[in-house]
Amino acid sequence: MSTTTITFIVSAFVTFFTVIDPVGLAPIVVGLTSHFSPAQRKVIVTRAIFISAGIITFFALVGRFLLDRLGINLYAFNIAGGAMLFLVAVDMLFGRSSGTRETKAEEEEAMTREDISVFPLAIPMIAGPGTIATTILYVDLAGPHPLDLLAVAAAIISSLFVAWMVMRASGWLIQRVGKTGILVLSRILGILLAALAIQFMLNGLSLFAHTNGFIR
Repeated sequence: MSTTTITFIVSAFVTFFTVIDPVGLAPIVVGLTSHFSPAQRKVIVTRAIFISAGIITFFALVGRFLLDRLGINLYAFNIAGGAMLFLVAVDMLFGRSSGTRETKAEEEEAMTREDISVFPLAIPMIAGPGTIATTILYVDLAGPHPLDLLAVAAAIISSLFVAWMVMRASGWLIQRVGKTGILVLSRILGILLAALAIQFMLNGLSLFAHTNGFIR
């Protein structure tokens, strides 16, 4: 195995772990799923991982082709993802009601209507603009080299597995922190998420400016 290959493998693992940020997902899950039962939380977390894996796989296979054909630039993902994340931050800051009902049928209906496994967990928290852009970039860099492509796949799978483990353990935090702590944490996270959302959009705008020659 050449030095170049080793460097690429290490780079892929470090980059995907940084972009997906498994550890950083724990407090987000705590804030978003505090009103769900442990069984519901387990289903939500597992579903989010599978949905994220499907999205990442899709863009790994046809991402570059699709973007080129549609004329969409990568900075558009940063701006769109930031806008969606900002909406989540507003809900957390103002503590908006989830609408969860008490009966089993109503709880299932609420789970369908408020499927946070899709948004915001899978999109944009896990398979967000950064992850999608990173996936397309590393698949392009790997090119026709099987070992490099395998390294990219291994980096994605391991990052998603760690994210799943961390989010599953978030229930332990809820039990230790309590309802009051969750309310405080949700407000703090709302502020942090709002800042993160703005940063996503600023990154997209900055990339747009550089790409189109507005900034040298």
